Amino acid sequence: MIPNGYLMFEDENFIESSVAKLNALRKSGQFCDVRLQVCGREMLAHRAVLACCSPYLFEIFNSDSDSHGISHIKFDDLNPDAVEVLLNYAYTAQLKADKELVKDVYSAAKKLKMERVKQVCGDYLLSKMDVQSCISYRNFVSSMGDSRLLSKIDGYIQEHLLQISEQEEFLKLPRLKLEVMLEDNVGLPSNGKLYTKVINWVQHSIWENGGSLEDLMEEVQTLYYSADHKLLDGNLLDGQAEVYGSDDDHIQFVQKKPPRENDHKQISSSFSGSPSATVQSPKHEWKIIASEKTSSNTYLCLAVLDSVLCVIFLHGRNSPQSSPTSTPRLLKSLSFELHPNDVVEKPMSPMQYARSGLGTAELNGKLIAAGGYNREECLRTVECYDPQKDTWTFIAPMRTPRARFQMAVLMGQLYVVGGSNGHSDDLSCGETYKPEIDDWTPVPELRTNRCNAGVCALNGKLYVVGGSDPYGQKGLKNCDVFDPLTKSWTSCAPLNIRKFAAQLGKEERRHQSAVCEVGGYLYIIGGAESWNCLSSVERYNPENNTWTLMAPMNVARRGAGVAVRDGKLFVGGGFDGFHAVSCMEMYDPTKNEWKMMGNMTTPRSNAGITTVANTIYAVGGFDGNEFLNTVEAYNPESNEWSAYTKIPKF
Repeated sequence: MIPNGYLMFEDENFIESSVAKLNALRKSGQFCDVRLQVCGREMLAHRAVLACCSPYLFEIFNSDSDSHGISHIKFDDLNPDAVEVLLNYAYTAQLKADKELVKDVYSAAKKLKMERVKQVCGDYLLSKMDVQSCISYRNFVSSMGDSRLLSKIDGYIQEHLLQISEQEEFLKLPRLKLEVMLEDNVGLPSNGKLYTKVINWVQHSIWENGGSLEDLMEEVQTLYYSADHKLLDGNLLDGQAEVYGSDDDHIQFVQKKPPRENDHKQISSSFSGSPSATVQSPKHEWKIIASEKTSSNTYLCLAVLDSVLCVIFLHGRNSPQSSPTSTPRLLKSLSFELHPNDVVEKPMSPMQYARSGLGTAELNGKLIAAGGYNREECLRTVECYDPQKDTWTFIAPMRTPRARFQMAVLMGQLYVVGGSNGHSDDLSCGETYKPEIDDWTPVPELRTNRCNAGVCALNGKLYVVGGSDPYGQKGLKNCDVFDPLTKSWTSCAPLNIRKFAAQLGKEERRHQSAVCEVGGYLYIIGGAESWNCLSSVERYNPENNTWTLMAPMNVARRGAGVAVRDGKLFVGGGFDGFHAVSCMEMYDPTKNEWKMMGNMTTPRSNAGITTVANTIYAVGGFDGNEFLNTVEAYNPESNEWSAYTKIPKF
């Protein structure tokens, strides 16, 4: 075909033919300019081909001072057969590996940063996993640091814990056996609350008392749960120990021997914050994977304690005579026959991706979590949580990777505007999600580029309030309004800087604020001016286009989440200028008062907090060490947060 005098021709067989010839040249050693030595086996290849498929090798070649000679690269930690599989893939785009070799191919792909191959191998391993092999699969995936696969395996374990507990691999795991003595008329707390207390007790036993996890596992540990909800060391009953202070979760610990000096040095170097905060170390993993309440006073849990995968078996008793002498093997049929009406508490299913700075909203009875960022990238994926089924599914991804933004629902559609895409902190673009077609479409750009802005729907319009400038440090005071009918942006009154200048001695500009609507008013709560955290609160009246200063919060914070329930505002998490916080407070608009409420189970900064079906959920965020994919819910009757959900046993 020759349009406009130009010759155009496409050879459909050229690529396939060239690929086959390149692979033949590799196998014969012709024109090869890179030599791989993998555990003593030598392999020849072409630098340009490998650089195209392996970012790891691209970096090596790019830094090679002798780019015209033959590159020599040595690997002593990879399987030569697995590397050969990857070489064939690089030249043919075909991945062929025996099932026994897939783990080694996965490891080699991880080393070479071949993400697509790594994902395919991971999905293949998941497809072959069953109750007999899931423990060994989890150990392998954990050693690879693959959070995506790990969350899927943990979800599988949550669903099949009793069957898995009967398998040989499970029975070989190290076990922590606990007896909890109960006062008269006192029962064990909920499953999730109980293990929060237990894990904190183990942490204190190791880091404060100078013990070790191995020592705790040598014999049955006797604890005592009192009527005032304190978990105490059993030695306290004999008067042989001294009780030390309690933290916010009413957990007390007993020091059996003087702490080692080296332990305190390690703690102080990795932990900062208030003395009452739970000690955490970024190098050690503590996590509940799955748990079962197998009888009224018997619990089983699979957990990671100090980065060790192990089983916690816990038995509550009212007298020493009822104490078990060993850890019994659980029988699924027995537990079902004895307790057919019991429910099982299990950790709420996590998101597929850890997300901080995400957008959350309630849409059609589901919780929507969009975008956000983790240590690796800015996300455009969107996940949908069904509280009834405790499951996450994906809906259509956003058109633009986006973090440091908020999301609102207007006329049955999701709206996101501004934010950061990982490269630019001053996005002006926006988009809307239509659930009936499961797709996102663009909306007119913002009048002012901004990220970390508050977004809220009010009286059929979309409000964008405050935010930060392109450099991300100076707050903005201007506010814009979007009309979905005219598809146009207009300005409304800026934050009331004149009143604040008199009361606070400076202009009040805000970014990373929590924004919501209640009672026909718009509230902007906390945030920061530069990096100074704010406790102040403003209320916008659309009737007269004015902002009014309201009662301040008890805790100054930025990056907090806000939800509305029963006409009251619940603000939780955020960053107080020193560390991520877990505290929550409630605002009553009729009294213009703030009241401290129950703490979240995990500190969360830049998390999403949303009300779905009259339940407040907190998702994602950053706890000061890790980006989170976990979920927890608030129970106003007990004033407690829980990371667990109740499901029928059958």
